[in-house]
Amino acid sequence: MSRSVRPLAAVAAAVSAVALLAACGSGSAGTGDATDAANGTSDASGDAEAAGDVQTGGELLYLEYQAYDTLYPPASGFYPNGGLIANITDKLVFQDPVTLEFSPWLATDWAMNDDATEYTFNLRPDVTFSDGTPLDAEVVAKNFDLYGTGDPDRGFAVSEQINNYAGSEVVDEDTVIFRFSAPAPGFLQATSANGAGILSSATLDGDADAFAAGNATNVVGTGPFVITDETVGAELVLTAREDYDWAPEESEHQGRAYLDSVRFTVTPEDSVRIGALTSGQADLIRYVQAYDEEQVTSAGLQLFAPQTQGVNNSLSLRFTNEILSDLKVRQALVAGVNTQELVDTVFTENYPAATGVLSHTALGYVDLSDQLAYDPEKAKTLLDEAGWVPGADGIRAKDGKTLTLVASEAKPQPLSRDTLTLISQQLKEIGVDLQILAADSGTYATAIKDPNQVQLYHSMVGRTDLDVIKSQFHSKNRNALLSNDAELDSLLEAVASTPDPQVRLDASAAAQRYLVDNAYVIPLFEEPQVYGAQNYVHGFGWDSIARPKFYDTWLEQ
Repeated sequence: MSRSVRPLAAVAAAVSAVALLAACGSGSAGTGDATDAANGTSDASGDAEAAGDVQTGGELLYLEYQAYDTLYPPASGFYPNGGLIANITDKLVFQDPVTLEFSPWLATDWAMNDDATEYTFNLRPDVTFSDGTPLDAEVVAKNFDLYGTGDPDRGFAVSEQINNYAGSEVVDEDTVIFRFSAPAPGFLQATSANGAGILSSATLDGDADAFAAGNATNVVGTGPFVITDETVGAELVLTAREDYDWAPEESEHQGRAYLDSVRFTVTPEDSVRIGALTSGQADLIRYVQAYDEEQVTSAGLQLFAPQTQGVNNSLSLRFTNEILSDLKVRQALVAGVNTQELVDTVFTENYPAATGVLSHTALGYVDLSDQLAYDPEKAKTLLDEAGWVPGADGIRAKDGKTLTLVASEAKPQPLSRDTLTLISQQLKEIGVDLQILAADSGTYATAIKDPNQVQLYHSMVGRTDLDVIKSQFHSKNRNALLSNDAELDSLLEAVASTPDPQVRLDASAAAQRYLVDNAYVIPLFEEPQVYGAQNYVHGFGWDSIARPKFYDTWLEQ
């Protein structure tokens, strides 16, 4: 089977020509198991024996929902950014996406002191960046000094994944020590994450604009691929490095990537992505919407839904807003949202209804489903007690003000508008008027930072470390709540700064309970990343929070 380069315009034209018929897809066997993928396993990787010998070469056409906006690793939480950073950079440590265990990668070994304030890493001696410069302790230290302290003058914020960073010491060419002002038990996991992708010294000398769209070919890492071509906002080409030979120690595959290249094509229209896949024009796509999953599976193609394993897709209730400052109002909103109906109506079994602040696959998960149960009668009683009286149209009012709130549509979140529309209908039943702020609104970026403009903030964050809850809710990190709650910050800091593993788990549990006890959040569902692939695509994988990785991927010719 030969596959030529297919730019976006050709893909869109082909899709139109076949009228998006799912039946046009490949009929070969080997459909992926979405249930297994949702649990972190998949027939898509390690299937060389079933499909025949691994084949090297070819270009994979990958359709991405959105364009990236920066390749600065600490900003890799946005999936289009992370999908590129995951393939052009390596990390000091590898974290298995299923077992979550750590093994050597760019570091051969490491040690941590008893209070997690000092980490020592020994480095592989044979690694080079794609510009030919060697990896050594100096450049590794330079990476973490930037990520851990930021540089406001150049536009770089401190990484949300690195807490209490004090500095580095280069011991010799292959040894570096990192020190922290307080315990940093999450640092080892941080060194395995996209947010700590290792970049060349020259790349780190640039300002934030050097990482922005249009400069992708200048971002140099040690990874198995290098970006060799970019059409801003439309397409990038990842080309395999012929000299790459430092995959994680536990990887059976060593040496260069199997693929010659990966063509990332930005394709925001759902119908175009699905049509391109089912018509055989695209090899692999991200962001298969829930309503399109059946098209993929009924065409006999592979569907993968790995979980992001962090803070659930949720609505954060901005309690500094006057209306939401009342605990009873917040509790009523929690009781007035039917998450199971949301999953049954808008999504599929790949999106389990949330039973807590964290995904049930996340480290430290606490089941808080009893406090999050749908109970519209309880919601109405709470609003009555809070003094909100139903009007003639059913919407409640108090002191001449209607109970109107605004939620933010979130483009990165799956079916955000559909989600919020259904929730708006549910809340109307208890007398709440929920308006939706469009994500493409000219005032959106400003509005979501103001609790008097946006009271319900739609977001999530993935990370396979207990620190994820701090990333989402601490006032100095993402601050989804726009919080001024010092007690909450203290609980979150305990998660990130406690060296004892059990005490740290207890701190995470306390923070989760505090968020729910105070009705600060409405957890909605556990969010996967859903991919569709042709059956000739083998070895496709992802990191621990479901970003695509192409090192093991190959095409059956």
